[in-house]
Amino acid sequence: MGRHRSDPLGIARLALVGLVVVLLLAVIVVGARALLSTFGSEEAAAGASSAPSARPSAEPSAASATPRVPTVRVVCRADRCPVFVRVPGGDVLIDRDLARGEEASYFQPELDVVLDDASTVQVFENGTARSPGPAGERQAFSVRRSPDQ
Repeated sequence: MGRHRSDPLGIARLALVGLVVVLLLAVIVVGARALLSTFGSEEAAAGASSAPSARPSAEPSAASATPRVPTVRVVCRADRCPVFVRVPGGDVLIDRDLARGEEASYFQPELDVVLDDASTVQVFENGTARSPGPAGERQAFSVRRSPDQ
């Protein structure tokens, strides 16, 4: 029976350990830069907000004075209100049941709306109430954002 000896550390193992060390240092450097940049942006934002403006405004802008009216606002008036809203040919914004009192508002320029039971919800199109449908009736309609909003 011979002596047991461990194999010498090969060049591949040394290269692998070196690669791991380099990657670890890179992650630390990237993390530190990201952390420092967030601190730098907060200070810049605080400095910009505390600096006096070069031109004082005489009146507030119209956009900040009037609240934005959603293209569609759906308010659930029953225990369960199945609602589906999507951008035509695009993203589905909601496809679920709303609970009593829950509401959903969307501001996209054009929307497709499907209500499984139109009598269970109150719908506002560009701030104007839409007449509710008969109980149990499914309604599908499209809404476009009014030009003045």
